[in-house]
Amino acid sequence: MADELKRRLVHASGSGLVALYLLAGALELGLTWPRFKLLMVTLAAGALVLEFFRLQVGLDWRLYDVLTREYEQDNPAAYALYLISMAVVVVAFDPDIALPAMLMLSLGDPISGAVSDNSLQRIKPPKVLGTMFLVSTLVAIPFLPLPVAVIAAIGATIADGVTLEIRTYIIDDNLTIPIYAACLAFVAMKVVAV
Repeated sequence: MADELKRRLVHASGSGLVALYLLAGALELGLTWPRFKLLMVTLAAGALVLEFFRLQVGLDWRLYDVLTREYEQDNPAAYALYLISMAVVVVAFDPDIALPAMLMLSLGDPISGAVSDNSLQRIKPPKVLGTMFLVSTLVAIPFLPLPVAVIAAIGATIADGVTLEIRTYIIDDNLTIPIYAACLAFVAMKVVAV
């Protein structure tokens, strides 16, 4: 239980990246969107290097025991997928779409996980889906028009709540939440009259 709480806190700490960008912009500290893209790509690349050393070379830090789950021992860890998906949305989309997608992952996922029983189910229970949708909508409203925020939240909720399996490999929602949310927000911005 203590390790699970640590994982949720580390997850939520990713919202600090969004806060960093917003505060740097408000304080005119020079963290432009292109520089933020570079930061995110650097973090994702660093995670990939660490995962290479963990999986291929045998790097075995105590931190991995605490922050990774049993099924991640021989597969890419959730933290790497988390940083990769955040980098993807930052590179592919404008801040108004990418930042709420990042928050849906960093805040929505751990909060919905807190109301979950953590059992692997094809579709999570309504309480978990509702929590993810509510949190995702709330974090998107400051960035997106309400109809678009709702559509983006639906994407995040589907990514969080429906287990995607390719062959026998389960796709971690850390990879899909921001990507689904950002893609649906992008489409909604083009389709919904706002």
